[in-house]
Amino acid sequence: MATTRLMPLHTGKGRDVGTAISDIIDYAENPEKTDYGRLITGYECDSRTADAEFFFSKRQYAALTGKTRGADDVIAYHLRQSFVPGEVTPEEANRIGCEFARRFTNGNHAFIVCTHIDKHHIHNHIIWNSTTLDCTRKFRNFWGSTRAVRRLNDTLCIENGLSIVENPKHHGKSYNKWLGDQAKPSNRELLRVAIDAALVQKPADFDALLKLLREAGYEVKFGKVPTLRGKNQKRFIRLDTLGNGYSEAELRVVLSGEKAHKPCKKNVRPVPDKKINLLVDIQAKLRAGKGIGYERWAKVFNLKQMAQTVNYLTEHNLLEYDALAAKTALATARYNELSIQIKSAEKWMTEIAVLKTQIINYAKTRDTYVAYRKAGYSKKFLSEHESDILLHKAAKKSFDELGMKKLPSIKSLQAEYAVLLAEKKAAYADYRNARDEMKELLTVKANVDHLLGPDRREAENKKEHGQR
Repeated sequence: MATTRLMPLHTGKGRDVGTAISDIIDYAENPEKTDYGRLITGYECDSRTADAEFFFSKRQYAALTGKTRGADDVIAYHLRQSFVPGEVTPEEANRIGCEFARRFTNGNHAFIVCTHIDKHHIHNHIIWNSTTLDCTRKFRNFWGSTRAVRRLNDTLCIENGLSIVENPKHHGKSYNKWLGDQAKPSNRELLRVAIDAALVQKPADFDALLKLLREAGYEVKFGKVPTLRGKNQKRFIRLDTLGNGYSEAELRVVLSGEKAHKPCKKNVRPVPDKKINLLVDIQAKLRAGKGIGYERWAKVFNLKQMAQTVNYLTEHNLLEYDALAAKTALATARYNELSIQIKSAEKWMTEIAVLKTQIINYAKTRDTYVAYRKAGYSKKFLSEHESDILLHKAAKKSFDELGMKKLPSIKSLQAEYAVLLAEKKAAYADYRNARDEMKELLTVKANVDHLLGPDRREAENKKEHGQR
């Protein structure tokens, strides 16, 4: 059995304490990894509301002591505890994790232990509140805590008859370095990547570049220095704070063609937004055989999705059901229109590619087929040149099916194909946005319908039938 060093968890930039705690615990409590919450144990806290309880204790501590800190405040501590495959059951692993946390904190801190079973090795995520239960003190990480963690872990291994790491490696990588490209990128890194992607499209000037950034979801504000703000981002970012090659003057030089742009070296993967999911029909799942652990997880999941649904309706001014239904119908129609447009272009592009191949085959085999006809359609000639003659006949048949009396040139087909490809690429950006908007609205509407109950759904269905 092995453990990692203590990892203090901070709020970080752009997150308040509540959001930071929620982000940390949501990962550890992943229902697919913990058998839908069955392998989660809380000490002096309810695992379903641990983020709120941890947050409340922080406020109590500030009120009692008068001490507050900024973004460097440690809100919780995180520890991973792994077991050799086959040595323990998930229930035993969870029990050992709870015993470890209780001993290490002397029972003075609330904690949760989440046992993950999605890997070939069972492992625990142990998270404890940095504030004590009486809200008067905080857990202080100390010099040599990694050694203390390992010693306590080895003691528990021996007590439970488990193997230990005989020669542990020292001076491992820090957690952020270990994450590498998987680490959460900063807002500035995301903006640099957005600028790099916009420059690839070769905008004509600086205004065209800003237009592409707006289409990518950035809000632009002009002043002495242009500033931009992305979605779910609190503050604007000045272009002159992005580093070499990203100031307005440097970008204008690049756009004029005087200098080549050097993109940022770090490969940043965009962080997906939290999406609204459909509410779970708990009763239907229970009838299908799900247990009490699934029910516990589903209730918390539904509460979070309902909160996100209400936030979406408020932000988009869709508090009236008819407005929501109308916007959902409009988004669906827009998506279908773009889908038909793209499929039509793709179909014709495929036909152009086939037609171009048939024209080339027809031209290559024309002399052979003329000789075959002059030979009186000789069987001997056919056997000697069968492949060329078959290609020629297939090409002629395709032309007849298309009703072509005069064949287009290869050059004109290539030009038409290039136009269709450009139109398809241009339509794809709108298509993806329309698809995402439609999915989001359909999910929100389905959640609202679920909350309103079957009576409202039946009334809406009757109303639609009446209109038809």
